[in-house]
Amino acid sequence: MEENVREWIDKSIKNNLDYMKELLKDNSDVIYREFTVCDIKCALIYIDGMADKVLINDFILKPLMKRRDIVLNNVDDLKDSLMAISDLRDEDNFHKMIISMLSGDTMMIVDGYQSGFVIATRAWPNRGISEPSGETVIRGSREGFTETIRFNTALVRRRIRDPKFRIKPMTLGVRSKSDVAIMYIDDIVNPGVLRATIEELQKIKLDAILDSGYIQSYLERNTLSPFPQVQSTERPDVVAAALYEGRVAIIVDNSPFAIIVPATLVNLFQSPDDYYQRSIYGSITRFIRVVAVLLSVLLPAFYIAVTSFSPSIIPSKLAYSIAAAREGVPFPAFIEVVIMEVSMAILMEAVVRLPKPIGSTIGIVGGLIIGQAAVSAGIVSPIMVIIVGVTAVTSFISPSYEITFGLRIIRFLLIALSTCLGLYGITVGILIILIHLVKLKSFTLSYLSPVVNSNISDQKDVFVRMDWKYFWKRPKYMKTQDKIRQK
Repeated sequence: MEENVREWIDKSIKNNLDYMKELLKDNSDVIYREFTVCDIKCALIYIDGMADKVLINDFILKPLMKRRDIVLNNVDDLKDSLMAISDLRDEDNFHKMIISMLSGDTMMIVDGYQSGFVIATRAWPNRGISEPSGETVIRGSREGFTETIRFNTALVRRRIRDPKFRIKPMTLGVRSKSDVAIMYIDDIVNPGVLRATIEELQKIKLDAILDSGYIQSYLERNTLSPFPQVQSTERPDVVAAALYEGRVAIIVDNSPFAIIVPATLVNLFQSPDDYYQRSIYGSITRFIRVVAVLLSVLLPAFYIAVTSFSPSIIPSKLAYSIAAAREGVPFPAFIEVVIMEVSMAILMEAVVRLPKPIGSTIGIVGGLIIGQAAVSAGIVSPIMVIIVGVTAVTSFISPSYEITFGLRIIRFLLIALSTCLGLYGITVGILIILIHLVKLKSFTLSYLSPVVNSNISDQKDVFVRMDWKYFWKRPKYMKTQDKIRQK
């Protein structure tokens, strides 16, 4: 359609309608309403189900068709004297008018004029605002994004009542023409990040953008890395907090997930609860989160390394207990771990796809049955079931669901290295991961910021969360324009 739709508007309304009916033929939801105003032929074209019929009938058609005594000197008199509509614009580009109409607006063309109107009548079916299912919090907002872009921008606008707040519109998708909103605070945002974000989005020439995940790979420098270099969230308060730190948010129509750039490893492990509760509670929670992540990544590999290569480093009683538990198991520790990890991964994927009423039940019952059956059959040892269970629980403690997949990949990498080299393999794997993290960047920003940043003020919100009265400056590593957060 990008190349085939003409841009000029014919003076003859009949020619324009014939052209549109040929262009949009075999579409039962396209409504053509022709009428006459003061002997001038007019036509409204809109999509049934996407445009507000009440608004069209009561505030466009009724005023236009009832007033017969007005003399119209030009087409502008229609909008100035007759139409009780607050949001409409003149348009002389036929292509843009059709795209707006396909997006839910109503287009109006007038006989004898090479211009028309685009009237804002979007009123498609939408889902109500509800609590985000993937980012629940104990204390804080219960509002989550929906699939309607204007609802989402309004949720963020409620939290940022700043004249410098900007919502830059953009259209992506050669055929889908999806609406995209780039949000930032003009006097805070890092200009380099904003410029790079817009440039990367403008390079996208994909046919259709159906979700924000479509553009995520275009914004990441290293798509093969297990670590996501952009942050996705369903929460408007998370987006607002990121904008106040100088970052950029992207919202795509039809997607309840917003994208935040740049993203660091620390950002992905921060939860809104850390800031809504007392600082001591948030700091303890972060410590627990770090310990849980280390357990989920290292525990299976450490079990293999100890039982297969270095049993002498564990206490004798514990070594005897592990040996007794593994008596009769025909497989080495590596095969045990692989069997249980693969089974757990399959079970969790199945729970996600199942309907919610039975998903949680199947997850608990399935895990218990599979674990108990595997132990009874002598395929795995009881200690292995405990290790895999602890690993599964701790892997989901991160507030970001995407990072859990990265941790799973790292866990399998360390399992393979520990199988070959024992504890040395775990050490080599950790060094490889650290080197990768040091080299990884998100929009020229180091992925380990602010951990690798020597600025003391940035360390107040990394491993601990200091009280709000100590946050005088915005993160220095973000290189914001306005650096003062609290005077």
